[in-house]
Amino acid sequence: MALTPLHDRVLVKRTESEEKTAGGLIIPDSAKEKPSEGEVVSVGEGARKDSGELIAPAVKAGDKVLFGKWSGTEVTVDGVEMLMMKESDIMGILS
Repeated sequence: MALTPLHDRVLVKRTESEEKTAGGLIIPDSAKEKPSEGEVVSVGEGARKDSGELIAPAVKAGDKVLFGKWSGTEVTVDGVEMLMMKESDIMGILS
């Protein structure tokens, strides 16, 4: 990977959205919403307390996560669109 996040930032690759509805209708690209699920690609070293002590991140590379609809900043790494966001923008880990 050519990009390593700093501090408490996380690099996330969105999962692909569904092409069809449950009833079998095909959803055109213009009507699709961007998914709010993704896979963590890379994680920074963590945030620091005022005392300078490091707070380890709660997520790790490979975790499937759920994040807010407007979270993060879109970045392109090696031709792949990803999101760079703070760890606090992640709402949970999917199992």
